Amino acid sequence: MPDPRPFTWTDAAYLEQRASVDWRRVPVSIYEVHLGSWRRRADGGFMSYDQLAEQLIPYAADQGFTHIELLPISEHPFDPSWGYQPTGLYAPTARFGDPEGFARFVDQAHAAGLGVILDWVPAHFPTDEHGLARFDGTALYEHLDPRKGYHPDWNTAIYNFGRKEVVSYLVNNALFWLERFHIDGLRVDAVASMLYLDYSRKAGEWVPNQFGGNHNLEAVEFLRRVNAEAYRLHPGVMMIAEESTSWSGVSAPVHAGGLGFGFKWNMGFMNDTLRYMSRNPIHRRYHHNDLTFAALYAYAENFILPLSHDEVVHGKGSLLSKMGGDDWQQFAGLRAYYGFMWGWPGKKLLFMGQEFAQREEWNEARSLDWYLLDAPSHEGVRRLIADLNAVYRELPALNARDNEPEGFEWLIGNDHQNSVFAFVRRAPGKAR
Repeated sequence: MPDPRPFTWTDAAYLEQRASVDWRRVPVSIYEVHLGSWRRRADGGFMSYDQLAEQLIPYAADQGFTHIELLPISEHPFDPSWGYQPTGLYAPTARFGDPEGFARFVDQAHAAGLGVILDWVPAHFPTDEHGLARFDGTALYEHLDPRKGYHPDWNTAIYNFGRKEVVSYLVNNALFWLERFHIDGLRVDAVASMLYLDYSRKAGEWVPNQFGGNHNLEAVEFLRRVNAEAYRLHPGVMMIAEESTSWSGVSAPVHAGGLGFGFKWNMGFMNDTLRYMSRNPIHRRYHHNDLTFAALYAYAENFILPLSHDEVVHGKGSLLSKMGGDDWQQFAGLRAYYGFMWGWPGKKLLFMGQEFAQREEWNEARSLDWYLLDAPSHEGVRRLIADLNAVYRELPALNARDNEPEGFEWLIGNDHQNSVFAFVRRAPGKAR
């Protein structure tokens, strides 16, 4: 049983300061972490929340990140799901200790000036018998009709967002993490799968909405409600959408007809720029637009530029291995790519291990390869990320107008032949 006594928080000053921040106009650099594989104990076991607080928090702060984002820590039975198949939405996983241990982790992060963002999964839930599926013998939390209630991609059940009890359960779960554990933001997983009734479905495998369209109107209203409530009750938090389509107004306010998120992951930037960097330099002149295209829509939403865990698993290799050329060229390419990204408009997100150029793709069953830091090439990349974060945080031109077109201007954007790019970033009040 968890300790019934209330936890004694020491982060009042941090929360008070957070409430007044407009995150669009200040530095946001996020270190995305899977707690089970950032570092392991010598015997191969999981570290506790307290051990992680002792090691991860100073490391992330020293690297100059502003936030740590945790892959889902809601209780889940299957390690290789990375937490994206949660069964206990109201319980921090016991893999790393008790709920108070997690509270201490957040409290210590705040003491170090770091925010904590959680990945949150309201899009679907696993069909394990000990979970919510057929909870009372009927389709209580999910849709009865599999065309609406079954997710073909993940073999999971989809919440019935038209049932007020289900919406209440999920909205209150979001507020639970913000209130009970002082979480600084939620990154909502797989939003695209919630918005579209025909997501990953062929003709005849989905049911249109009341107007004959493919938008899940009930899910849209759910997202608007959870965002509105989170911002109303917890000023200064960040609600972030992982949304991979061109849905309009994801990060526009609810009162303006948007979904009400504060930020959206820019998946297009990630895909286009990594594709460009993987090409042989001699061929890049024919794909110049892969690095410039993001400027055309950079202000359509409040964007976070993610180099996330999804890019370094399932045979995709590490970021270092995606770069073209021999070993020296790969390191040079990765350093140049990081420099480009930290200069580009948008908040930053980097998955653990990529800050020191992890060579192997991520494996959730073991620790990152920390021994690589003994090599100057890897240690140099780690220092580069710390320096980029420091410059990004110190220069208003690089952060205060991340989401405003006045903060960016091309100087050289069309030198295809030489693959040269040059642009200027400006702080508010700085004329040309």
